[in-house]
Amino acid sequence: MIARLSGKVLEKHPNRVIVDVAGVGYDVQVPLSTFYGCGDPGAAIALRIHTHVREDQLALYGFATDLELVMFEKLIAVSGIGPKLALSVLSGIEPRELAGAILRNDIARLTAIPGVGKKTAERICVELRDRLPKTIDAAPASPADSLREDLVSALANLGYHRQAIDKVLDKLPAPASATATARFEDVLRAALKDLSRA
Repeated sequence: MIARLSGKVLEKHPNRVIVDVAGVGYDVQVPLSTFYGCGDPGAAIALRIHTHVREDQLALYGFATDLELVMFEKLIAVSGIGPKLALSVLSGIEPRELAGAILRNDIARLTAIPGVGKKTAERICVELRDRLPKTIDAAPASPADSLREDLVSALANLGYHRQAIDKVLDKLPAPASATATARFEDVLRAALKDLSRA
């Protein structure tokens, strides 16, 4: 089993990276968080790897951090969740935020992730609540986190992609990270204005 790859980025795409290790190119599927952390072609890269073996296929799934790998392996242990959906989940939510949502039984946050329906979200919470690593610091969502979650959910429901939403919210000044002083409507209006220019 391949557990780690270290080499250079040969190619990168939003859902996969080809890693050149001593002249051999490994096609590795990755979540968006890992994709964003990868350098440009030619840059050094090291990924934790989950090797998924089926009768007709051997697939590699790569992660920038141990926590991403752990959460991926927890997700694919849930009935009805395969590697592709697990990658989608990790592309739609940070691992610590995912752990917090599971512990809070936050079905609304999980269903805001593309591809995750209510039944799948409920299954994730039920099956993983007591199986999360004790080392994960899954603190309750702060007011700023809750505001961001609400904004992501609203913008996703309007048809915007998570990548574009995160980019816009990261650029917004104080309101996106403020607490009680930030009004949802004001921040949403600013985000929509920015998205419409993109």
